[in-house]
Amino acid sequence: MKMKKILAGLLACAMLASMAACNSSSNKETQAASGDLPLIGVTIYKYDDNFMTYTRTAMENAAKGVATLNMNDSANDQSKQNDQIDTLIQKGVKALIVNLVDPSAAPTIAEKAKAADIPVVFVNKEYPEGTDKIDYDKCVYVGTTSEESGIIQGELIASAWEANKDAWDKNGDGKIQYVMLMGEIGHPDAEARTTYSIKTLNEKGIETEELANQSATWDATKAKELMETWLGKFGDQIEMVIANNDGMAMGAIEALAGNGYFGSDGKYMPVFGVDALPEALDLIEAGKMAGTVLNNPLGQGTACVELAVNYAAGKDPLDGTEWTLDDTKAVRVPYVGITVDNMDIAKEAYGLK
Repeated sequence: MKMKKILAGLLACAMLASMAACNSSSNKETQAASGDLPLIGVTIYKYDDNFMTYTRTAMENAAKGVATLNMNDSANDQSKQNDQIDTLIQKGVKALIVNLVDPSAAPTIAEKAKAADIPVVFVNKEYPEGTDKIDYDKCVYVGTTSEESGIIQGELIASAWEANKDAWDKNGDGKIQYVMLMGEIGHPDAEARTTYSIKTLNEKGIETEELANQSATWDATKAKELMETWLGKFGDQIEMVIANNDGMAMGAIEALAGNGYFGSDGKYMPVFGVDALPEALDLIEAGKMAGTVLNNPLGQGTACVELAVNYAAGKDPLDGTEWTLDDTKAVRVPYVGITVDNMDIAKEAYGLK
């Protein structure tokens, strides 16, 4: 009887030990799954923006195994984004990645983050006065140099114009009669691309005449509507379409195709964009788009996550990365001009190679 009690006690102990081991193993698996990974809050100005869709994918890929991202669509509403920031702070995120709806809202968001001692990485939309003017030392920007995209677009257009002048100069006056599709009014990238593309052309001795210039707020549908209006008003006077982004360029191309361009009769209109979206690359290969400028989503998406992960770990944001900060506290991801001759550069940036 005594031996039975001893055996029963040993069995109970073994069972308890086994349960404890299972619980310990389960806990470890739970920790590994949730990871002891830092929670990083992300707000995107709107999910249906072509370029930011690819940037989000790059963020998600860069975060695998190193961070958990709490992603939010601000639906192009700054008030909604402000509320999302408040919620993310309450959830105890270790860092914030913010793609601003309104670039001028950066100081307000930085103030909220500063009060909670949470670092901020702004991405793609830059505070117009410079991130170094924001009163928070744990705050940086990842993006581009706005005027660079306009300069490169202008250089692309100049090169293409000189090579195709006889065909593109419909009235033979030596000038480019163009329409300009702008992004958001007041957006630093939109303003810089509009200004510097034309300035670069003029500095290269190419005369230009603006027939129309209007904001389509980066949107393909609005750009299509504007292009249809301009075709009705100006017709064959238009010799070129210059767009601040590929989304609007694609909207213009759709309108042009609906008006007899790019068909078997050879009727053609040169269209230039910015971003080098995969859809735009397809149009370049098909001969329906003249050129674009790579606005690298892989670089921007990867950089902002790498900096945010470092911040979350209490490190210098640049620790162990290839990035550098300029004197405005910004990481600048370079632009690259893209034509049919160097498509592989853009395809690699989008993971298409």
